Amino acid sequence: MASRKAVATRGKAAAKRAQRGSSNVFSMFEQSQIQEFKEAFSCIDQNRDGIISKSDLKETYMQLGKMNANEEELEEMLKEGKGPINFTVFLSLFGEKLNGTDPEDSIVSAFKLLDPNGTGNVHKDELKLLLMTQADKFTADEVEQMFAVTPIDVAGNIDYKSLCYIITHGDEKEEA
Repeated sequence: MASRKAVATRGKAAAKRAQRGSSNVFSMFEQSQIQEFKEAFSCIDQNRDGIISKSDLKETYMQLGKMNANEEELEEMLKEGKGPINFTVFLSLFGEKLNGTDPEDSIVSAFKLLDPNGTGNVHKDELKLLLMTQADKFTADEVEQMFAVTPIDVAGNIDYKSLCYIITHGDEKEEA
């Protein structure tokens, strides 16, 4: 039974990769995800005109408790849409962000917070604890799947620069 599930999971992952190659932004996401994005879009589109404007962003920030939204930051956000941000553009922006990952240097910088001595390593037990207890918590199985493609030395240390490369560029073993 477990092997059937693994085959089904690999099949779904391959289907998702194929969909991402499509030019249709709606094919990049499952229907439930699109619905969640629609809800988020409608929360941000404060004046309900179908376009996210600077005043919509400002109002959204105010509702989240940030009263003095920086005008330049708001302009930069809107520039990412390269024109009016309707739902399709909104979805495309998320597709671009979610399809890839953060830049490698951003991920390395995050790991450096766990490495105050600058060794280039973080212990796997420390990382496992953080992954399972913070933010979007990983399950033990998810941590083990990650560790399966992670460079770990005999002392249990993870070379996080190598891990960041795998995160941003993929694992050769996975693609073979």
